[in-house]
Amino acid sequence: MSELSKTFILTITCPDTFGIVASVTSFLADEGAFVTKLEQFGDPESKRFFMRVKFEAGRALRTEAEFSEKFTPIGGRFSMDWKLHDYFRKPRVVLLVSKFGHCLHDMLHRVASNNLRIEIPAIISNHEDMRGIVEWNGIPYYHLPVNRDNKAEQETKLLDVINEHKTDLVGLARYMQVLSTDLCRELEGRCINIHHSFLPSFKGAKPYHQAHKRGVKLIGGTAHYVTADLDEGPIIHQAVERVDHTMTAEDMVEIGRDIESVVFSRAIQMHCEHRVFRNDSKTVIFRR
Repeated sequence: MSELSKTFILTITCPDTFGIVASVTSFLADEGAFVTKLEQFGDPESKRFFMRVKFEAGRALRTEAEFSEKFTPIGGRFSMDWKLHDYFRKPRVVLLVSKFGHCLHDMLHRVASNNLRIEIPAIISNHEDMRGIVEWNGIPYYHLPVNRDNKAEQETKLLDVINEHKTDLVGLARYMQVLSTDLCRELEGRCINIHHSFLPSFKGAKPYHQAHKRGVKLIGGTAHYVTADLDEGPIIHQAVERVDHTMTAEDMVEIGRDIESVVFSRAIQMHCEHRVFRNDSKTVIFRR
């Protein structure tokens, strides 16, 4: 692709006020950029403004350095937290997995089919179960078994792998280990987890069996950013499906795993397409 057709995504978060959209779009027009998509939201509760702009660089602003030099004064005027992203650069996503492989298999298929535009440079697990499928896909597999005596040491190694591969995002694809507070803070804003939708009602082992025993009518999955507050990070995506009395606990497990896989992959996709904005304990999501 030629430099003149470079495509960027500009993301902006700042205090909500008058003139933000006009200033940004006027700047892009003056620099010869062609806006192909613009999404915005002003939150009346947090008084924060969120904006995502996709544009073709055109005759000017062909590099990130050039854009930064020219746009910084506007960013300063509105106290913006802004970032410019190369639309064609595939984010690097390291996946962590344990013994349940449904989310991992789904991600590998979507990437191989080019339905999910990311790179998976490495996969880390505390078990050996997924090594075969991972290595068959040509991806390095790191086995870091965890117990109460070596948790801190293994988390150090885990972080080394993440940094070694210049990771943009970490995905917990049913990784059944609680990350330490220090690691959660280190990965703040760039680590996504997936779990069933029964929390906090049905905790611990076999949640779908617990739900079946109680006769629940809805099951689903939740993807959220990882924080030091276990399973309470800002939610990115959720989905549910109705179930009824004819279904066994095993039926519900199968349905639940399908939902978890879809919710997880969509959350990863939305983050990597720069559609997710943190808004205190919530998120703003610009959908396609």
